[in-house]
Amino acid sequence: MSIIELEGVVKEYQSGSETIEALKGVDFYANRGEMVTVIGPSGSGKSTMLNMTGLLDTPTEGIVRLEGVDVSALSEDELTEKRRSGIGFVFQDFHLLPMLTAVENVELPSMWDTSVDRHGRAIDLLKRVGLEDRLDHLPSELSGGQQQRVAIARALINEPKILLADEPTGNLDQDTARTILAELTRLKTEEDIAIVVVSHDELLMEYADRTVELIDGVIT
Repeated sequence: MSIIELEGVVKEYQSGSETIEALKGVDFYANRGEMVTVIGPSGSGKSTMLNMTGLLDTPTEGIVRLEGVDVSALSEDELTEKRRSGIGFVFQDFHLLPMLTAVENVELPSMWDTSVDRHGRAIDLLKRVGLEDRLDHLPSELSGGQQQRVAIARALINEPKILLADEPTGNLDQDTARTILAELTRLKTEEDIAIVVVSHDELLMEYADRTVELIDGVIT
């Protein structure tokens, strides 16, 4: 069974008197242990699709299922809990807090849960992404690639079922981008998670198990 599934998803926005159809009947799924890359030009609807996959937005029409369950009837609090416990997010701009160390940034999403050893898991995750010697460094003391690895470790702290990455290599040179993509490829198997990456960078196709192309709100 797919971890996440979009069925016939349409998303419309109002811009003045004009209706903009960002997604036009999208069907999509992702399974545990695979990386799916969604490519397409700017304005094709990739970010809107990622928001649907991450339960950050609701479709105008269609169904979003998480582990086979239609989430349309869930309350906002229930959706928040699903995102917190089941979905990790990695962004192009890292979004690390500048006053916190690497290990503190990784711990942040799990600070609500006192029943787990979040500090130990944060250290373990940073070691797994090759940053065991950067635990106490601030973001300003890390390279772009190192900051992205911290962001990946942070996204994994709550043991999500899905990792969503929005242009994760957009601010990186090609060598560093390849290092990050190789890291994601390894982690999808080790953590048994589904990874969905949206990008206009065709380099990601080399690392994906599947690639889908989104053009003008339609998967081709």
